[in-house]
Amino acid sequence: MCYKSKQLLIMPQVALKTLSVTQLDDLFTAQGWPRYRSRQVLDWIYRRGVTRFDDMTNLGRSERIRLADIAVITEPVVSEIQHDAEDGTEKLLFRLEDGETVESVLIPDEDRLTLCLSTQVGCTLDCTFCLTGTMGLKRNLKAHEIVDQVLGARAHAGPERPITNLVFMGMGEPLANLAAVCEAIERLTAPWGLGYSPRRITVSTSGLVPQMAQLGAFRHPVNLAVSLNATTDDVRDRVMGTINRKYPLTALLEACRAYPLPPRRRIFFEYVLLAGVNDPPADARRLVKLLHGIRCKINLIPFNPWPGAPFERPADATVAAFQAILLDAHFSAFVRKSKGRQILAACGQLRSAYQQGFIPLGS
Repeated sequence: MCYKSKQLLIMPQVALKTLSVTQLDDLFTAQGWPRYRSRQVLDWIYRRGVTRFDDMTNLGRSERIRLADIAVITEPVVSEIQHDAEDGTEKLLFRLEDGETVESVLIPDEDRLTLCLSTQVGCTLDCTFCLTGTMGLKRNLKAHEIVDQVLGARAHAGPERPITNLVFMGMGEPLANLAAVCEAIERLTAPWGLGYSPRRITVSTSGLVPQMAQLGAFRHPVNLAVSLNATTDDVRDRVMGTINRKYPLTALLEACRAYPLPPRRRIFFEYVLLAGVNDPPADARRLVKLLHGIRCKINLIPFNPWPGAPFERPADATVAAFQAILLDAHFSAFVRKSKGRQILAACGQLRSAYQQGFIPLGS
């Protein structure tokens, strides 16, 4: 006689951070628990930074035991950190569950501590001044992987150094991963989440016009930054070919003019100055005409070199002359001070590869 052994079916534990609020509600309802329990758990995870169910003291003991059986709270893994001794900038390397890595940057500035977030492993675009673009795109980040960068950086910085501002300006094109970015913003702004004001969050784009309209309709009015970097399509094709051929300057600036700005808000235009390419006075004068009538601030970013880069940083006098033309035209124009250049953490320098010279934590 032949007997078949009965195999015990073991369901895998669900990672709570991977669930949307609706999915978490459904999970709790399936256990016979009231929906408000899910908000309590979210508050513990995001606002208080708790990762053990035993520490969630406003849940009953039986609920905590059951949660430990069916669910897990994963923690962000910061595998490497670099510190720029010159300006205090820190670059954090996050290792993801599939072994991929992304970089985030903590940038101190007087009474602010800004975290620069990544949204993709690599990037879909080919902006020739950006080191990340040389990687190509590996994959999009999920919403919880974006938020985990904040949680990991917050734990590293400690309560005495609260992160005051968040900028989606790290690896990747945020609007090419818009659904995950919006879900991350939900968690970053929710009362049960990290509680950031949308005014403290800035999302950057190279100019994905349809997605700009979608972001403008999003219920959380975050700040918009547009990476412009040229005043003619010929030059923009050279430095930002893929995106500009699809959405040239005319279409991009029309989208900027149509963008729904809250009162007293402005669009931030990012302009990377490349020596001999887009930094002559004629470009500054064209920029004045292009941006006429748009409520904006202009951030001028002298190019941050990286090994093998095809461009050079302009002279300080060239940068000052470019800025002066904008100021004379009554634009708010600022020269952004590059931070983290010693550790390849400045604008356009993120790549997330060990061969880029990461220094192990504690060295």
